[in-house]
Amino acid sequence: MALGATMHTFDVQLADVDRGVYDELSLRVARHPSETDAYMVTRLLAYCLEYEEGIAFSDGLSQTDEPAVVVRDLTGALVAWIEVGAPDAERLHFGSKAAERVAVYTHRDPEKVLAQWAGKRIHRSEHLVLRSFDPGFVDAAVAALARRNAMTLSVTEGQLYLDLNGTSLTSAVHEHRME
Repeated sequence: MALGATMHTFDVQLADVDRGVYDELSLRVARHPSETDAYMVTRLLAYCLEYEEGIAFSDGLSQTDEPAVVVRDLTGALVAWIEVGAPDAERLHFGSKAAERVAVYTHRDPEKVLAQWAGKRIHRSEHLVLRSFDPGFVDAAVAALARRNAMTLSVTEGQLYLDLNGTSLTSAVHEHRME
């Protein structure tokens, strides 16, 4: 018998001063059995840091032609393709052709992620942004994770302040570009 997804709920107070985004979010996040907690937390952070009208978690794990997070305009057209982890270059090439903007959030070593893309064909690779966090940040967030979560996330001057279930964490949001 196949295992089902584990549901996590997040009540999020979002204050992204850098982008002028302030909102209260109530999110239900399904963690697929093949998905690690670190991947799920990174997916949640990507959603919050990219939050805008039309954003949604996709069926990324069950739909291989979709990223982890998508942003669509009012017509349903794909505006942003937001990946998590270490997607391969072919996937990013496809996403860059399908959407105006492509971003990747990783909980892995960003230098290794960039190295796997080096020399590969990626449409509009100069516009691709890889974002990462300080070492240990995602693991510390995973340690504070529960099924029901209260979360406050603030971003100012590229610094992320996270309070997850009473655990306070901070990290820079690092941006990496392909050379």
